Amino acid sequence: MALQWLILEYVVATEAAITLLLTLPWPKPIKLQVVTLTSNLLQPLASVIPFAVFNLLDLQWKNEHRLMCSSDLCTEEERIRYEKSIYKAQRNVILCVSVCLLYWCLQRICKYNKQIKELEEVEKRAKDL
Repeated sequence: MALQWLILEYVVATEAAITLLLTLPWPKPIKLQVVTLTSNLLQPLASVIPFAVFNLLDLQWKNEHRLMCSSDLCTEEERIRYEKSIYKAQRNVILCVSVCLLYWCLQRICKYNKQIKELEEVEKRAKDL
């Protein structure tokens, strides 16, 4: 169970690092190489999105079927365990949402860089005429 969250944590860290690399002001040849490499990685990385959505649905189902511990009949230990599970679930929801959001950001940044490259080529051809 913890392995899936560890995988998502690593994916979020990797996506954040790649996003940071893409937004740094590199020289044009290096930036084009980074954008090309990232664009090639986006296709296999897309498999993380259904994984994150599945985990979100799993969290929702567990939330609906979780035993409530809000009455005075619960012991202090049960209440602490209940609150810990709530905090973990909230953390995992943030993790799943950030995987999807960072993937979208990576995709948009790559698309914008490709559009800029195409516009620069069009401008260069227009100047040559």
